Amino acid sequence: MDRIYEKNLPVSSLTMSRFIDNISSKEEVDQTEYYLYKFRHSPNCWYLRDWTVHSWIRQCLKYESREKALHTLRNKVQYGIFPDDFTFNLLMDSYIKDKDFKSACSVVEEVMLQEAFDLPSTQILSLYALGSYLATKPQLTVSETTTTAAALEEAEGRALGASLLICGLQQDNTSGLSAQLLGNALLGKLEHLKGIHAVFKGMPLYWERGYLDRALAVMERVAAAPGDAKLSKDTLDNVNDLLQELSSTSTSTSAATSDTDSSGEESGGEEDKKAEAVDEKDEAEKAKLPQYISRFKELSSQLESQGKVEAASFQDLVTALAQQNLAAAETLDLEQYQSRVQAWDAEKRQLSQREKEMREKGAQEKRERLAARAAAKRKASLSVN
Repeated sequence: MDRIYEKNLPVSSLTMSRFIDNISSKEEVDQTEYYLYKFRHSPNCWYLRDWTVHSWIRQCLKYESREKALHTLRNKVQYGIFPDDFTFNLLMDSYIKDKDFKSACSVVEEVMLQEAFDLPSTQILSLYALGSYLATKPQLTVSETTTTAAALEEAEGRALGASLLICGLQQDNTSGLSAQLLGNALLGKLEHLKGIHAVFKGMPLYWERGYLDRALAVMERVAAAPGDAKLSKDTLDNVNDLLQELSSTSTSTSAATSDTDSSGEESGGEEDKKAEAVDEKDEAEKAKLPQYISRFKELSSQLESQGKVEAASFQDLVTALAQQNLAAAETLDLEQYQSRVQAWDAEKRQLSQREKEMREKGAQEKRERLAARAAAKRKASLSVN
């Protein structure tokens, strides 16, 4: 690889594939990260093969370098790592088995950003990772400050809310509906505190305001549904706590604003930054909070009276979903994976044959050039004589 780059020659996707396939230690995994970056920023960057991405993730898992796999995945634009569903599942399952649910949710976030919730197994594993992580009671605060820590917490809450919502939309059952409710609520909280632009920034989300309204629409849909769809009690409790927190925040903000107005003084300290222009539509959405709280209470009572509140926790629901459906879903995945591997092998053979033909053609052209040069020298020598 180094010689190819030193000669300023292009590295083929087949060469990159062989390089990754021949990794034999953790140190070589670290070296390969550099070459992935180099390849991504080369003229052949578009030709990193699916099987190469799959092999890279497998080699990272084999040589205990999951953090390297996750790093290249989270920085996919710089490394070109865009896995398929099965490869996502391998990495996610690895973290789940070690009960590292936060890292598993980081993989779910990348699945969400790539909009790759097509396989039922991916949906089930993702919901299980999200439910298990939420059971650890993570701090998902959104503050008015602009510190690095606050920005990271805001980003985590946005990613978690989006992952719950988009993954939940794929499952029309109690687990999926509960995920939709909580996902919309988390995004609605961010919208209420930071405005709609903070919600869909860098996310495959709908940019219309009203995520809290959409959370309540999920409750209305469950209440009106004739089937046995329910919402988990702990999810409803979480949404209730979230709304109460927003109500307290709004009250505190209003009181602070009133005090500032009555004093008639402006703060000119260096710590005070220039306030951003207030979006009138965002403010109009904030003003609907009392209505949302009232509707939530009414809908909660209605669901309770209809027997549509599931006593089991969200974590228990997604665990039961995994136990019931994951094995069958993974059996289908393995069949598809075996077919995919056969297609990959056929494409590899085709590329290898093309590479061989091009080398033979290049060698033939070189022999012809040398022969022509030798003939020209002989002719020149005869002319002199």
